[in-house]
Amino acid sequence: MTIAAAFDAFLTDVVNLNQARLDLLDARVAAIVDELKNDPVIGPMYEEHIPQGSWPHRTIIRPVGAYDEFDADFLLLLTENTEWSRAPKTYLRELRAAFKRSATYKSMVRKKNRCVRIGYANDCHIDVVPHLVLADGRQVIVNYADDAFEDTNPQGFTDWMKEKDDLAGGNLRRVIRLMKYLRDFKNTFCCPSVILTTLLGERVQPIYADDRYADVPTTFVSILEDLDAWLSLYPTMPRIADPSCPDTSFNHRWDEDQYANFKGRIALYAQWARDALDEEDEVKAVSLWQKLFGDDFVLPTAQAAAKALVAKANRAVNATAPHEEFIENRGFEFAGGYMVRIDATVDKTSGFRSGPLRSMRSVAKNRTLRFRAITDVPEPYEAFWKIRNRGDEAARAGDLRGRLIPDDGSRTHTETTRYTGRHFIEVYIVKRGRIVASDHHEVTIR
Repeated sequence: MTIAAAFDAFLTDVVNLNQARLDLLDARVAAIVDELKNDPVIGPMYEEHIPQGSWPHRTIIRPVGAYDEFDADFLLLLTENTEWSRAPKTYLRELRAAFKRSATYKSMVRKKNRCVRIGYANDCHIDVVPHLVLADGRQVIVNYADDAFEDTNPQGFTDWMKEKDDLAGGNLRRVIRLMKYLRDFKNTFCCPSVILTTLLGERVQPIYADDRYADVPTTFVSILEDLDAWLSLYPTMPRIADPSCPDTSFNHRWDEDQYANFKGRIALYAQWARDALDEEDEVKAVSLWQKLFGDDFVLPTAQAAAKALVAKANRAVNATAPHEEFIENRGFEFAGGYMVRIDATVDKTSGFRSGPLRSMRSVAKNRTLRFRAITDVPEPYEAFWKIRNRGDEAARAGDLRGRLIPDDGSRTHTETTRYTGRHFIEVYIVKRGRIVASDHHEVTIR
């Protein structure tokens, strides 16, 4: 427990962005938005601004080096200008022009491909990303170089991230911060934050979650080893899809050399982390963790250790349904190493639109949901679905469910929404008696 407390102290004292900087970030974003609202061109088009990326995900870290910056992104939702939409890069050009008209920001503007960056003199920059909802309902941002729109689903990504973090007992966000720190501290690999977040988040599975994500160091090793196993399947960079917008790929943000180097470093660091976690002598364990995180990683004070122990004891435990089944009780060995993703869509019905569930966030009663398992596990394999209802309505109806349902070979499952509440569906992929992949998808019914 002292090592777990050491991670808590390291995150608090070294890694996490302090509250004063977060408050400064809020103030700077508010000032930028006020300036844009008053601009004669952009102001009339302004609808709202939406925090994006590490800011709403709570994975921003402090600058590590003397020349590093912490950054934040926000989407600037604009009313579509049909004339500008003929050449989408116009939105970026006009946004940049608005800042150039500003006495405050004209000297702070940096041109980027998908945003306009406002750079501050100390350790921060803010990326302002034009965001539109087109007439056909598509949510898009702009690629200046290609003069084209790109599909996006920022709220869906944030919801996906929260689901994965909840599965990991709140430890996924901490692991992402640690990996960002490792990236910036070591400077031995390059990986854009959105790709790093996606790769780490996709490794979180519902199998043995209480054990595999029991605390920060255990979660760090579990996710890193699973990532190493998954990367070993791909000699060259695989397609890295936006989990909230599967038709959008992040591959353009990386290259093959960076991928190959990242793959090698993850293999090395996963072994170092395993050695440190398995070391029973605390002093030796700290020394092994310092190979990864440097001399700032130290044993905490007795007070900090006690605080971490109380926090773990107070962690809430989800109640199970009366007839709930768990895949691990079927005698299957957990192996991991592969990926499966649940793609959920809502069928169209009179008066209601259809589309991806993640873009809708919630769905009304009496709608048809179709779930599809997208996986890189080679055939043949078995698949099992699990639907778990939660909330008073389902409980009163005696329909909390939770049994395992063998897949019929279609790799799909269909459900009808019945009860208000936040429910979930899971899928498990079993090959040669081993659980090699699983995924979890929240379903909110209003």
